[in-house]
Amino acid sequence: MHEQEKEIKSLIAEIENLKKPTVLDCSLGLGEMVEENTKLKYRLNVLKRSLQEEEGKTGTSMININQRLQNIFSVAIKVAYPHLENPPLAVTPNQHAKFGDYQCNSAMAISQLLKAKGEKINPVEIAKQIINNIPKNDIIEKVEIAGPGFVNVHLKKEFVSKLLTDLLVNGVQPPPVGPKKKVVVDFSSPNIAKEMHVGHLRSTVIGDSMCRLFEFVDYDVLRINHVGDWGTQFGMLIAHLQDKFPDYLIVSPPIGDLQAFYKDSKKRFDEEEAFKKRAYECVVLLQRHNPEIFKAWNMICDVSRKEFQKIYDCLDIKLIERGESYYQDMMTDVVKLFEEEGMLQLDEGRKIVFPPGCSMPLTVEKSDGGYTYDTSDLTALRQRIFDEKADMIIYVVDNGQSVHFQTVFAAAQMIGWYDPKKIRVEHTGFGVVLGEDKKKFKTRSGETVRLADLLEEGLKRSMDKLLVKEREKVLTPEELKAANEAVAFGCIKYADLSHNRTNDYIFSFDKMLDDRGNTAAYLLYAFTRIRSISRLANIDDATLQKAAAETAILLNHEKEWKLGKCILRFPEIINKILDDLYLHTLCDYLFELATTFTEFYDNCYCIEKDRQTGEVVKVNMCRMLLCDATAAVMAKSFAILGLKPVQRM
Repeated sequence: MHEQEKEIKSLIAEIENLKKPTVLDCSLGLGEMVEENTKLKYRLNVLKRSLQEEEGKTGTSMININQRLQNIFSVAIKVAYPHLENPPLAVTPNQHAKFGDYQCNSAMAISQLLKAKGEKINPVEIAKQIINNIPKNDIIEKVEIAGPGFVNVHLKKEFVSKLLTDLLVNGVQPPPVGPKKKVVVDFSSPNIAKEMHVGHLRSTVIGDSMCRLFEFVDYDVLRINHVGDWGTQFGMLIAHLQDKFPDYLIVSPPIGDLQAFYKDSKKRFDEEEAFKKRAYECVVLLQRHNPEIFKAWNMICDVSRKEFQKIYDCLDIKLIERGESYYQDMMTDVVKLFEEEGMLQLDEGRKIVFPPGCSMPLTVEKSDGGYTYDTSDLTALRQRIFDEKADMIIYVVDNGQSVHFQTVFAAAQMIGWYDPKKIRVEHTGFGVVLGEDKKKFKTRSGETVRLADLLEEGLKRSMDKLLVKEREKVLTPEELKAANEAVAFGCIKYADLSHNRTNDYIFSFDKMLDDRGNTAAYLLYAFTRIRSISRLANIDDATLQKAAAETAILLNHEKEWKLGKCILRFPEIINKILDDLYLHTLCDYLFELATTFTEFYDNCYCIEKDRQTGEVVKVNMCRMLLCDATAAVMAKSFAILGLKPVQRM
């Protein structure tokens, strides 16, 4: 029988005894009996809930050890101090092995809470009470009190070993995350007729990685590319197209350089009054879906799409395009809804919405009756809430748009479109890309760096590194090409993702291609080295799978124990990022896992060779399984970050 079930049966018996006092109970007053009865019933209820939670976590999901320990200590604290509402709970991995594996740091905070209520209790005494009420479990080997009330937790080796075996048998699975959610992620969002530049890199890379994370935990993810494909600029582009390629309706116009085409049309728009007038006429016709004008608009959009797709193919990015044009027919209803609710104000002919607590209003209709980005974003948000029925809507847009999004979200809440407690709508902002001079990343001529040029330069520098290491002598041409792309694009992505997204970061090819330190180059090389160990021992995947089911992972050496615990922190990292959407946490964990593996491999032999012949004479299968588990978690982490590891490098 489960230990918690035994404790519950014991508590039921105690409660029944309290209901039937005997002569021996005469010293216990009636009030005290009622109080004791209440405490025991509370303890029974929390333990029942705890048991139900644990039993509910079935299947192949990976266990978040930190979360499981939090559940255990939450029960202990509630039973020890039932009169405290929402008592503080803090459980963290221990940084020093001599102090155990995890640490509960709640006693000091509880002491302060009790002090505010007039109860002076030493944190050490509180820690003792917490320990005395820890429910029976299969995780904790022992607990100790250290310092001013820290509770050090030592895990059971059998428990850690079993989790590692489960990982190897079932593969790297997500932790339990509750009901399946529909998530809309708005990212990348370049403007039609303009080239993607380095400024689009962060949104594209961060947004894609967030989508990969949500997809890993089996959320229903809609990847939206909210491109700028509507507005006045299309009038001037179409008018210029008509002049340059008058037969555009019959022959597809050979627009090779759309950026130059845009600059030429803009110059004419600024300098030629007649052209400007005709451009505005084209805008009106476009809004009315005039067939000829609409065809010209589609042609311009298609040229851009093809250029964007080259970038997305390089970076392995998948998106569904829904530009501003997608929402045009819905905007009238949005303005009408605000008007009907009496939330519109007139300002010099403009219709504005001024949500409470916001510093700037939204302009939902211009004085000429046209709509704005504000109208477009409000309409898109409404469509995502009501048509897509999204549980989460994430906007991956630079920090400079934070006030705009705060105002849009506030307006949507003001009109009652969503309750932030039920639907998560969030702007996950990010800083800018800086050059090594710590200024905005520009070319030597002062222009914005084209993203296509950046990727091309990455490929060139990556190949130079591989050739310096003479990898062309050991890799086939196909393997060399795969390694080059993995390193080049992986390093560009990882350099971005490994920084806290809210901060600016300095773009440096030299640093990102360095195979030392927390870089994709180092991690990709580390991964190929780990994978090469089984090849060296002539062990194939089928043999490893069979061994995983039959071989106990002992974890007797301190470096084995350290690596095993590090591998199993993966679900904890995933849960944390789902909560705060900071992907650099996964990068930090990957680097820690790789360096912990190196410590293990340097101290624990996996393969013994004959010193004379170099032949493999002994294989430690238990340690080979640790190698395999490390590689599996690294591979899954790479997949979430959008990196493509290779077996040989």
